[in-house]
Amino acid sequence: MNYCTECGSRVELRIPDGDGLPRHVCTACGKVHYVNPLVVVGCVPEHGEEVLLCKRAIEPRYGYWTIPAGFMEIGETIAQGAARETLEEALARVEIHDLFAVVDVVHARQVHLMFRATLRDGDFGAGEESLEVKLFRPEEIPWDDIAFLSVRFALEKFLEDRAAGVRRLHTTVIDRNRSA
Repeated sequence: MNYCTECGSRVELRIPDGDGLPRHVCTACGKVHYVNPLVVVGCVPEHGEEVLLCKRAIEPRYGYWTIPAGFMEIGETIAQGAARETLEEALARVEIHDLFAVVDVVHARQVHLMFRATLRDGDFGAGEESLEVKLFRPEEIPWDDIAFLSVRFALEKFLEDRAAGVRRLHTTVIDRNRSA
C-alpha cells in the first residue's frame, strides 16, 4: 500500500502507538490501515452417500476438484455465503447444516469455514467458475486432483465423521511459510 484511502497522502509502515504490529499509517491524517484475513466459506453437499464436487474453471488450481466455496460477502452470514457459493459454482440449492471444519490458511491470509450440507432436490450443473460438477461416492473421489489442502482436510474429516456416525468440529493450520 502506498497511499491512504482516506486522504490520498503517502503511508508508511510502522507500529502505531498502542499496537504491537507494523501497519500502514498515513503520514498526513494518521489513519491506520489494517490488513486482516479474508473469510472463505464453503460446504460439502451430500446427496445420499455421494458428495458434490466442482472442477475449477478459474485460477488458482484450474482443472482441479474442490467443494463449492469462495469469499464471504459483506452483508451475509457464513452459512448464507456457503449456500450462495454452492448456487454460483454448482447451480445447486443446499440446506446448510453445522460448521465442521475451520482451517487457518496463514500464508494466504485466509480462514476457511466449511459446513455440512444436503442437496435440496438433487439438481446441479456447472456454474461460471466450474468446468464440471459431479457427485462422487467416497471411493471415487479424485484425491490426487483435489485443489487445496483445506479442501482435502475438510473432505477427509467429513467422511471420517460420517463413517463413525459423529459430528465434530475440526480445526487445523496450513502455513507454507512455516518450516517443518
